Amino acid sequence: MKFLKTNLNDAYVIEIEKTEDERGFFARTFDEKSFLELNLEINLFQNNISFNKKSKTLRGMHYQKFPNEEVKIVRCTKGKIFDVIIDLRTNSSSYRKWFGIELTSDNHKMIYVPKGFAHGFLTLEDESEIFYQMSDCFAPDSALGIHWNDPSIGIKWPFSPSIISDRDNSYSHVIP
Repeated sequence: MKFLKTNLNDAYVIEIEKTEDERGFFARTFDEKSFLELNLEINLFQNNISFNKKSKTLRGMHYQKFPNEEVKIVRCTKGKIFDVIIDLRTNSSSYRKWFGIELTSDNHKMIYVPKGFAHGFLTLEDESEIFYQMSDCFAPDSALGIHWNDPSIGIKWPFSPSIISDRDNSYSHVIP
C-alpha cells in the first residue's frame, strides 16, 4: 500500500499495490503495521455502504462532533465519485481547506479521512457504491454538516448536483 499525502494535514490517499498474474491481481487494502507507522487510526468499528442510483447525487458534507468524531476510510467499489474532505480542526494549518479526488471501482484508490474533517461526495456515474470503514458508530446527536457549496470553502465540484437530500441541502454555510 502507498500512502500519498494530500494538501490537508493528516489526510492521505491510499493506493493499492497489485500483484498480478493470469488470474487477475491481489492487493492489500488494510495493513495495521502500515497504518501504525503513520500514527493513523486502526480501530475501525463500523462499516457502511452507500448505494446511489443516479449520477449527480450529492451526499455531504457530513461530520460528527466531539466526543463522537470519527476517522473514515472511503473506497468506491462500483462506479465513480468525486470525493471531498474539509479540515475543520481550528488548530490545523489546513483549517477550512478542502481536498477532492476521483475514486472509482477501476482505480481502487481510498481516502483516509482524519477525525475533525467533513466528508461528502458527488456521484459521477449511475449505480455508484461507496464502502466506508469508520472508527466510531453513528451518533445522531453528534451528527452535523456543512453546506456543500459554502462559498467560504469554495469546493470546485465537477458539476452541480441534481439529487440532494433536504437535510444535506439545509446545512448552514457557517463553518464551526
